Amino acid sequence: MRAPRLPLLVVLLLIVAAAGWYWFSHQQQQRGGTIALYFTKQDGSSLGKMLVSMRPRRADESASEYRANLARYAAVQAVAGPPNDVAAIRFPPGTHVRSLTLDGPVANVDLSAEVERQAGGSFAETGEFKALVFTLTAIPGIDGVQVTVDGNRVSTLPGGHLELDQPLHRADW
Repeated sequence: MRAPRLPLLVVLLLIVAAAGWYWFSHQQQQRGGTIALYFTKQDGSSLGKMLVSMRPRRADESASEYRANLARYAAVQAVAGPPNDVAAIRFPPGTHVRSLTLDGPVANVDLSAEVERQAGGSFAETGEFKALVFTLTAIPGIDGVQVTVDGNRVSTLPGGHLELDQPLHRADW
């Protein structure tokens, strides 16, 4: 009488295993990941990092579209800076990301003209861009950041402390 129970038990275990695999594999697809947002601390040399949750990739969104949207969100957050209670070097008030496109491993970030109002000298100018570059290059596949201002390529900002005519990389710091 025990022999007929064994095949039934095996079938039941297979059903439970298949249901568990399906549930766990689809749960992972519904979760977004996290992204590291960097900010330059007031000492100008060390970085702070905050992890921010990201939305999951939509079913109608290609992998390249998702990466571009992720980079756009990261750039907006890096320019906005950390919460006000965190002591950090910040972009000038009103600075915002006008657009972001990806060209292979380079993120092209167009910033508003307010970025040219940085009054903190080389210390602040390099600190704000260091945070932007470290944030964007934390995204797999991005290893450089080309900055434009109001749609125009500039060699430097008015302070002249940071060369912007070529993409910026982590190794620049």
